[in-house]
Amino acid sequence: MQDRVTKILKAIADPTRREIFHALVVAATALPITQISNQFDISRQGVTKHLKTLENAGLVKIDTKGRERFCYANPNPLKEVNQWVKFYEQFWDSTLDNLGAFLDKNA
Repeated sequence: MQDRVTKILKAIADPTRREIFHALVVAATALPITQISNQFDISRQGVTKHLKTLENAGLVKIDTKGRERFCYANPNPLKEVNQWVKFYEQFWDSTLDNLGAFLDKNA
């Protein structure tokens, strides 16, 4: 699980990749790479590199139909990140509750 979470976090660490992923989620359908690259002030090759990183993290799927490549978002891997964050959220909630109880007791 940790390796997948690391790939996902690295993929979404870049603001351009987050924008590309968001555009695909909002579109709710497969978009051709050409249409995606037209939305950004970077080259098609740059967009393709970002898409490859997102694909390696499992956040994007790319299908080839004829000469065109279509991309669509797969937000399911974000559930793993959410679970990872929830573990630490529980830790901090518990720690802060213990601190509050200690301060109340010693006030």
